[in-house]
Amino acid sequence: MNKTISKAGSAVVTVTVFLFALFLLFNYSLGGYFVCLILPVGFIMMTAGLHNEIESDRKVAADIGLVLAAVYGVFIMLVYFSQLTTVNNEQLNEQASKLLKFSNYGLIFNYDLLGYGVMALSTFFTGLAIKPKNKADKWLRALMIIHGIFYLSCTFMPMTGMFANMSSGGDGLGGRLALVAWCVYFLPIGILSFMHFNKQKQ
Repeated sequence: MNKTISKAGSAVVTVTVFLFALFLLFNYSLGGYFVCLILPVGFIMMTAGLHNEIESDRKVAADIGLVLAAVYGVFIMLVYFSQLTTVNNEQLNEQASKLLKFSNYGLIFNYDLLGYGVMALSTFFTGLAIKPKNKADKWLRALMIIHGIFYLSCTFMPMTGMFANMSSGGDGLGGRLALVAWCVYFLPIGILSFMHFNKQKQ
């Protein structure tokens, strides 16, 4: 069962990241919100599978990675559940819209960035814990550790106020393309994780 759940989680990560990129390119925000609501579940399943394999001398790093995966899941599921329910189904006053509507780059947008910053930390510590057994595992470990760099930009860029005036103009194409680039980077992590678990013995 451990292998099955881990593989399923990796598959969920791969499919949702691919669909997210597709929805970004077609500017279909509701589709993107929906797959981002599912992505954390797959990520936690995948991270738990990697955590389960870690040897005792690297368990602390693996524990941190798994806990941070759960924290990421809480932030991101709250962000996108709010977009698919409260924001999509109700009329918000101006102040509530500034805070809750994702496209207004307000509080909920900042929480989203914080969530993905925590995800980056999760991959960093999980990558540190992995002991590669083949070339694919080496790539997986490297991609996860390097992905940790996103923690800095996701956490500290909102503090500069650079997003404060973004809602006043433009169609957000630049931001969407940046997210597509992230998808291109992260997609191999899902694929390599699936390959990793597929090679493991039951």
